[in-house]
Amino acid sequence: QVQLVESGGGLVQAGGSLRLSCEASGITFSFYAMGWYRQAPGKERELVAVIRRSGSTNYADSVKGRFTISRDNAKNTVYLQMNSLKPEDTADYYCNAKHTINGLAYWGQGTQVTVSS
Repeated sequence: QVQLVESGGGLVQAGGSLRLSCEASGITFSFYAMGWYRQAPGKERELVAVIRRSGSTNYADSVKGRFTISRDNAKNTVYLQMNSLKPEDTADYYCNAKHTINGLAYWGQGTQVTVSS
C-alpha cells in the first residue's frame, strides 16, 4: 500500500533550522508532484511548497527565501529545508504526493514543528 512517512520535526528556537524528510513507498515516485503543507492549531491546512516532476518549485509567500524543497527520485524522498524559522512556522507539517496525470493524491501522517521565541 501507499505510505508517506515524514520525519525531522521537533522543537527549535527562532532563527534555527530543521530539515523535514518524507519517504514514499507504494508509488512510482517520479510520476508525482510532491508538496509540503502545514496546519497550525485553529487554522486551515495551507500549502508551503511544491516540487514537480520537472523540478520546478513554488513556495508560499510566507516562506520564500527561507525554505527550500527538493527531491531525490532515487530515494523516493522529498525534503524541506527550513531556515530562519519563526514562531509563526509552528504547525503540523504534512507531505503530499499528487499524480501528475490522474490527480490521485496521498498524505503522510504529519510531523510536528514547534518554534519557540
